[in-house]
Amino acid sequence: MEKTRKSRKRLRSAQELNRVVAEFYLEGHAAKAEGRPVGWMPPMNGVIEVFYAMDLQPVFPENWSPVCAAFGLAPRHFEVSAGLGYSRDLCGYLRNIFGYIHGPMNEPDMPLGGLPEPDLIISAFGGCIPAMKILHGLERRFTRAKVFTAELPQVGFEDIQDHHIEYAVSEMQRLIDWLTETTGRKMDYDRLKDVVRLSDRACELWDEIMTYRRFVPTPISAAELGVMFVMVTRQGTQVAVDFLTGLRDEVRQRAEEGIGMIEEEKIRLFWDNIPLWYNMGLFNYFEKYGGVVVAETYSAAWSLRLDPDRPLESLARKSLVSYPLVSCTSIRKRKDMVLQACRDYRIDGALLHANKSCVPITLGQMDIKRALETELDIPSVVIDADHMDDQNFSSAQFQTRADAFMEMLLAKKGLAY
Repeated sequence: MEKTRKSRKRLRSAQELNRVVAEFYLEGHAAKAEGRPVGWMPPMNGVIEVFYAMDLQPVFPENWSPVCAAFGLAPRHFEVSAGLGYSRDLCGYLRNIFGYIHGPMNEPDMPLGGLPEPDLIISAFGGCIPAMKILHGLERRFTRAKVFTAELPQVGFEDIQDHHIEYAVSEMQRLIDWLTETTGRKMDYDRLKDVVRLSDRACELWDEIMTYRRFVPTPISAAELGVMFVMVTRQGTQVAVDFLTGLRDEVRQRAEEGIGMIEEEKIRLFWDNIPLWYNMGLFNYFEKYGGVVVAETYSAAWSLRLDPDRPLESLARKSLVSYPLVSCTSIRKRKDMVLQACRDYRIDGALLHANKSCVPITLGQMDIKRALETELDIPSVVIDADHMDDQNFSSAQFQTRADAFMEMLLAKKGLAY
C-alpha cells in the first residue's frame, strides 16, 4: 500500500471538484491583484458569510494544510517548522502552515499559486487552541496585516446559553464595524441575509446528501469526502449551492437505482476522527473485502442550519457551535454522537483513528470502543496515524490490523472473503 495515494473516486461531482478548488484559489489571487482585501481566518465560523457579504476575500490557512498534504508538500513544510523549533507533537495543521509561510510560500511552482498574503487577519473567531495559535503566529509573520481579535468562550455544545449567543452577536457586530473602518466597505444587511440564505441552503443540501448514505448500498462513501471543500470555503455562495445541488441529484439517483460504491457491499464501516489527507486512498483499501466507509465523525461539523431573517444571531451561533460539534465537546457527547451515527447508518464495524495530530478529537476513543461493543455489538479497531504527517503512519501496521479486522467482521456476518 502506497504511503501517499489519492482515493479512487466514482462520482462525477467529486471529479468536478477539481475545478471548484482551482477557482477558489484563483479568486484569492485575483482579489489581491484587484486590491480587494484578503483576510486570513480559521474555518467553521460566521466570519465567512460576513466576508462574502462585504465583498471581501476569505482565505483559510488551516484548510490549505490538507491541500499541501494531498500534493505531497507537507513534509518539506514540516522540516521548516522543525527548524524553527516546533515540536513534532504539535498539530500537523499548525506545523504545516508555519513551515509554509516561513519557507516556500512565494515559490513560483507552488500548486494552485499558493495563498495570497493577507491584508487582514481575523484572530480568532472560534476554534480549537492550535487553530487560534496559527493565527497568532500569522500576526508575527505578516506584520503589515490589520488584526482583529475576537474573544469567544469555549463552551460545550450542550452548554451554550442565550447570553453566550448575545455576547457572540456583539463580537460579530464589532467585527463588522472594524471591517468597515479598516476597508471602507459598509455592510449591506439585505445582502447579508441573502448570503446567510445561501449558506443555510448549502447546509440543507449537505444534510440531505448525508441522509442518502443510509441507503444500502451507500451511494457515496468517505472516499469522496473531498467534496466537503465547498462546505469549508464556499458557504454563503451560489457556487456551493450549485455544486451541492448537482452532488445531491447524483447521489439521489444512485440511491434510487440501488447503485453502490462497489459491486457488492458486504461491510458498512464508520471512521472516527479526521481522514489522512495525504492518503485518502486508505478508504478504498477495505473494498477488496466488500467494505465501504459510509459515515464519519468529521463530516458532521460542517452543517448548521441558519435563519436568514436573523443573520447575526445565526452566524454568532455558528461561531460558537461548529467546533464543539467535533473537538470542543465532552466525551459523553462524542460517544453519543458516534453511537447514534452507527445506528443511523447501519454500521457493522468502526475504525477509530488515534490521531497524533489532534488529541482533543481522539480523547475518549476507548470509552467509545467499549460502548460500541457493549451497547450495539459493533466491533472496532484502533488505527494509529496522523491526519497530516505520514511519518506517524505505518502502512504495514495498518494493513495487519485492517486485514484481521475485516476478516473478523466477515466471519461475524457469516460471509466469505
